[in-house]
Amino acid sequence: MWLFVFFDLPTETPKDRKNASGFRNNLLKDGYSMMQYSVYVRHCASSESADVHEKRINKLLPPLGKVSILRITDKQYGNIINFWGKSEVPKSPQPVQLELF
Repeated sequence: MWLFVFFDLPTETPKDRKNASGFRNNLLKDGYSMMQYSVYVRHCASSESADVHEKRINKLLPPLGKVSILRITDKQYGNIINFWGKSEVPKSPQPVQLELF
């Protein structure tokens, strides 16, 4: 089983930012990995384990915003296709000739 947590949390006020940051940190403490900034994923060995983690998320919900949980099987997760853009390759520095007088 895999759990995906998607969320859109307000960040307008310092309190909102603290709530959003706390929610993300709690997901990380509970074994989730960040897939994208507001998409976290976690493997669970069984449906029962997934139930436990869903209940934990329910207790951690911030007062404002939207949170969704998607549960999929290992086989479904195996069909995921990820695309990453090309990273910029840093230009190698050009040699500089030192002249001593």
